[in-house]
Amino acid sequence: MDALLLSRWQFAITTTYHFLFVPITLGLSIFVALLETCFVMTKRPHWKAASKRLVRFFGTIFLINFALGVVTGIVQEFHFGMNWSEYSRFMGDIFGAPLALEALTAFFLESTFLGIWVFGWNKLSEKLHCACIWIVAIGSNLSAFWILVANSFMQHPAGFAIENGRAVMTDFLALVTNPYVCGEYSHALFAGISTGGFVVLAISAWKLLHDEASRYAFTQSLKGGAIFMAIGLLGVMGSGHMHTQYLATANPMKLSSIEALWETADPAPFAIAADVNMEKSRNDAEIAVPGVFSFMLYNKPSGEVRGINAIQKEYQTKYGPGDYRPDVPALFWSFRIMVGAGGFMLLLALGTALLSWKGRILSFPLLLKILPFLLPLPFLANSTGWFITEAGRQPWIVVGLQRTAEAISPNLTACSVWLTLIGFTVLYLLLILAALYIAFRHIKNTTIPDEGRDL
Repeated sequence: MDALLLSRWQFAITTTYHFLFVPITLGLSIFVALLETCFVMTKRPHWKAASKRLVRFFGTIFLINFALGVVTGIVQEFHFGMNWSEYSRFMGDIFGAPLALEALTAFFLESTFLGIWVFGWNKLSEKLHCACIWIVAIGSNLSAFWILVANSFMQHPAGFAIENGRAVMTDFLALVTNPYVCGEYSHALFAGISTGGFVVLAISAWKLLHDEASRYAFTQSLKGGAIFMAIGLLGVMGSGHMHTQYLATANPMKLSSIEALWETADPAPFAIAADVNMEKSRNDAEIAVPGVFSFMLYNKPSGEVRGINAIQKEYQTKYGPGDYRPDVPALFWSFRIMVGAGGFMLLLALGTALLSWKGRILSFPLLLKILPFLLPLPFLANSTGWFITEAGRQPWIVVGLQRTAEAISPNLTACSVWLTLIGFTVLYLLLILAALYIAFRHIKNTTIPDEGRDL
């Protein structure tokens, strides 16, 4: 394993660790803000008391997650200088701008008002305190926007020129309004809402089974979490469909690789399962539904979709000799894992919401028992989705402009990358274990007594 492959593994592992916390931050900040809005606006005394305690309860979980997200995210920025200095030299003029704006307009905003929110209980008015958590939620999601502006340029460059062997920004507005941003950001936002909703759902289900004194409060949070999660999942599916249609023009190689479509077809089938053979550039066997892939892209049962082999020839003519195919089997199955997990989560969300709304959720203890064990599902969907985003553009680090092999730092040794790879992995594992221990203690030891029922 050379320095290039190890550096890719290192960045992938640290990114995956970091991305475990990002969706929770995006979604749970909004949920806590909505919950505190309910606390401020409600006129029901029993619900007002319970909702305030729920805000503090889920707010603490948000704080634990936020701390881990900050720690794991900072390390990634050092990779650009240590492992990917040629990328930084080539892309720094463009990539640095959204990163700087992320710190100045988003991270400072959310961290400042998060501090005010934490220490502002009983010092600020209810409405002003509620406004603070909304600013935190806006800042958190604004932070994701700037990061995805930078990432979208890597997927589909816009607003730039090549000068002296470097990519320089010529149109900041084109960078921000890159159509790729809309699909990536909306998908990430709704994925965060889905993940935050599932966290609330799983914790509420556990509390309903193990903390009888808190049943009123966590019945309400279970209902709200299920609805919140369902809204997020529907948004994920809608934004994903929209972005998939855009990929047909923005990155057809990634799109066809997700479907393992080797030859151009009209109409194009959707493969449910396939035995993908990269060496022979074909599927040795597949189970496919005719015309469905074309329908997904064009909203009609016909329409040409270019195959991987045709796009490979086109790229060889355009960019020179080389293999421009990503890891097709990994993309193919990652997409199906993501979609399968999302579909199952939607069924869980709708079923739980319906039972909660009818007041029958306690009659289904088995569902409450399995919900906490299903909590890895949104993280599995998020991780496979992020893999599709990043691995789907290979062999490019910036599509059409710089290959990944050209972005590695010169004179970087495999030994030094091994040491930092092992160090980061062990350190992150210890941090996650510590965070889980603190979160579990908080969940187990915090009780929200019922003060009457006014359902």
